[in-house]
Amino acid sequence: MDVIAGYSIAAVLAALAAAFGSAFVRGLTGFGMAILIVPILALALSPVHAVLVTNFLSVFIGVSEIRRLLREAERSAWFIIAMVAVTTPVGLYALSLTTPAIARVVIAFIALSAFMAILLPRRRAAHHHPATTGGVGLLSGLMTGYAGMPGPPVVPYYVGRDIPRETAKASMLLIFTCASSVGLASGAAIGVLEWKLALLAALLFPAVLLGNWLGNKASGRIGDRSWRICVGMVLGGAAAAALWKAFV
Repeated sequence: MDVIAGYSIAAVLAALAAAFGSAFVRGLTGFGMAILIVPILALALSPVHAVLVTNFLSVFIGVSEIRRLLREAERSAWFIIAMVAVTTPVGLYALSLTTPAIARVVIAFIALSAFMAILLPRRRAAHHHPATTGGVGLLSGLMTGYAGMPGPPVVPYYVGRDIPRETAKASMLLIFTCASSVGLASGAAIGVLEWKLALLAALLFPAVLLGNWLGNKASGRIGDRSWRICVGMVLGGAAAAALWKAFV
């Protein structure tokens, strides 16, 4: 039996569970939804459709809390967003020139580098040279187009600095919301965006709202050190999964 947009009940239930779990991690750490939900959605959808559904969900949840993100995000987020908008199409073009095997290896090593960067000692809040910020935006845009994952360059940039947790989370989430919007626009431009994907995302959105709310509550109850450990664990798991997919 099929349900909305032609997806089976089993596929929708699995997607709901994935949406809830990944949104909880998002609320807890400030990132990780795409890293966790895309592989699960790709079991029932094509990889491109899985990324686009995730982009819809990221935009939906980002818009729902946009006032908080705008209020608490660091100004550097806007510079990174501008760079993401410019370089995402370049990432898409680079992806079209490489084989899937090479792409998996590149993505795996980028994810591993992000995990290693998060282990470095925290830097002072003032330590963010414009060239560093621009480089983060450049890499984030390339990764958005190449893998639908803007996070690997952005997370170490904010979490690795000695700034308030809420500032780091809001900055990352504002960037990811805008990057997802760019991803949807790119999908529409190249003709792979189907509007039934928005319907599926709308069906999954209540689970995302609930998971994100619970994750935010959990984040407020743990200390800064525990929060950074959670961030490191999510990045480490993502790096391990990417390496396994690339070489196994």
